[in-house]
Amino acid sequence: MKIKTMQAAIMLEQNKPLVIDEVEFPTKLNFGQVLVKVLCSGICGSQLGEIDGIKGQDNYLPHLLGHEGTGIVLDCGEGVTTVKDGDKVVMHWRKGAGIQSPPPVYHSNSFGTVHAGWVTTFNEYAVVSENRITTIPGDFDPEIGALFGCAVTTGLGVINNNAKVKIGESVVIWGAGGVGLNIVQGAALVSAYPIVAIDLYDHKLHLAKKMGATHTINAERSIPEKEIIKIIGKNGADVVIDNTGNIDIIHSAYDVTSNSGKTILVGVPPIGNEAKLYTLPLHFEKVLTGSHGGEAKPNVDIPKYISLINNGRLSLNKLITSHYSLEEINDAIEDMRNGKISGRCIIKY
Repeated sequence: MKIKTMQAAIMLEQNKPLVIDEVEFPTKLNFGQVLVKVLCSGICGSQLGEIDGIKGQDNYLPHLLGHEGTGIVLDCGEGVTTVKDGDKVVMHWRKGAGIQSPPPVYHSNSFGTVHAGWVTTFNEYAVVSENRITTIPGDFDPEIGALFGCAVTTGLGVINNNAKVKIGESVVIWGAGGVGLNIVQGAALVSAYPIVAIDLYDHKLHLAKKMGATHTINAERSIPEKEIIKIIGKNGADVVIDNTGNIDIIHSAYDVTSNSGKTILVGVPPIGNEAKLYTLPLHFEKVLTGSHGGEAKPNVDIPKYISLINNGRLSLNKLITSHYSLEEINDAIEDMRNGKISGRCIIKY
């Protein structure tokens, strides 16, 4: 291995701040593994969910986190063919091309064995599975590249693959965070109308307007269901997308979806929280479905999105609104929880 140690943010316990510590690498790369120098990382709401334990007890503690970033390939294990040393790559959690390797195991003198998944980005370097990285041009902005790891591919994938939005269809997006803003932009790209963004914070809704929302609703100051009907009409919306995982919002999203429309669930409720819905409309034309990362195919989708950016059809610069160092990662997480960050924050190394 070319790198022996690194600084990393380690999750030791659920519902506790991450701990920055030095971590030792394995002695060699396994079959299908790639050593990457991480340039920058986004923070997704999924990581907050991991820390908060929304899916229940975590049996792999302590472990590393992060699933969207940009890096430079430093070394490749046996069998790797899709990338080579020196390539700039997006690090993503959805499977792409290449081998799915065993996940790496690190070591900390303070905490012993430190586990990791097929990709982690809250660390200076990472051993990543080949199928969790996709090459991008060497001169491509690494901060924009990091967004391809989840926020962009998920958001646009929800529009393309889950909702299959058609020209002129009405779209309602509950939650205007990093993924929600990309859903807004995706809806605008396919000429949906109206595009209604709902959130608790005006600064997020202001950004949603810039990304293509035709209408915004502050759920703190109004009743969203009533406002949606005023905007779209009593029959309800063609597509309603929930990014929050809040049970009450899921109920509302389903209720304001038309009888021939689609309710798409992106956010995941905490374990034990169950939605109770009247299912008769599902026997006719109404659709209720969950999204798994927008069903994105990173190695197929990322080159297309880069082409859109290069030709002025897709704009992502406005999405990045905050920067932090690795040492400030707990501040970044708290700012996300408190709604202080309008778009996506970036951890820079």
